Amino acid sequence: MSTRRIAGVEIVEVGLGCMSLSHAYGPPTEPAAAIRLLQAALDLGYTLLDTASLYGGGANEALVGQALKGRRNGVFLATKGGLAISAEGKREINGRPETLKANCDESLKRLQTDVVDLYYQHRLDPKVPIEDSVGAMADLVEAGKVKAIGLSEVSAATLRRAHAVHPIAALQSEYSLWTRNAEVAALAACREIGAAYVAFSPVARGFLAGSVRDVETLAPGDIRRAMPRFQGEAFRHNLTLLPGYEAVAREVGCTMGQLALAWLLTVDEIIVPIPGTTRTTHLAENLGAAGRRLSPEVMARLDALINPRTVEGPRYNAASQADIDTEELVP
Repeated sequence: MSTRRIAGVEIVEVGLGCMSLSHAYGPPTEPAAAIRLLQAALDLGYTLLDTASLYGGGANEALVGQALKGRRNGVFLATKGGLAISAEGKREINGRPETLKANCDESLKRLQTDVVDLYYQHRLDPKVPIEDSVGAMADLVEAGKVKAIGLSEVSAATLRRAHAVHPIAALQSEYSLWTRNAEVAALAACREIGAAYVAFSPVARGFLAGSVRDVETLAPGDIRRAMPRFQGEAFRHNLTLLPGYEAVAREVGCTMGQLALAWLLTVDEIIVPIPGTTRTTHLAENLGAAGRRLSPEVMARLDALINPRTVEGPRYNAASQADIDTEELVP
């Protein structure tokens, strides 16, 4: 199976984002079913599992820990700290050194492991210099609790400042045909410092898989209901992009979701997409994109069809965007 590298470790080039089992897209998956899905992913050949202390308030890490019992070897395990939901239900970003260290210890307990392969700061804390946060994470590496460190949703400038303190192995941010912020500066910065670009929401939160045709079918509380691209006239316009996109998938001989992943894998060899799912059938489908590469002609057609000028609506509402440090691509 085709592989890529993060922190010098060879992994299968399509990873598994575990968030949707516990967080963001409606009620959490029943624990036994979630553990079965995670174990099925390992059986299929996934080697990268990505979780976070935020997801389900630690419940997601606990599921991953249960699934990895007796199977930790050969798994590249990534988690994140520094972001939580308060008792009042509000997101709290905290990049203080003592918080990141405490979060890591808590994560290790839930994951039932002595060390994680990659530990991210989940969001930049504007109140704490990135040098201080990364210094704390470097201490975790020195203590043997973390093998490599990463950052999530930060700008190229922040990435370079962090890398000056300690090598940054990966930047995790959203990247797909309909979210191209990586192309402003972050992707180039990753190439410059030798970091992987771990792409979350690579199938546009299900949109590019063709699985979201009617927002009213989404569960109450699904975060997509509050995202501008899934609302009103913007969503109705975005749906008009799917017939042409679906036609390309048929011509290439793959599913719509696989086409979205293949596009990312063709863009740059440092990109590792981490699609998430709650369905075993989608696990196999997503992993089936590993090794697929698209021709220059197909890449050009897709770029012309779905890009910042043809997609309506920002990726986040104003409140959510306020927490993000990344460069935003404006059409």
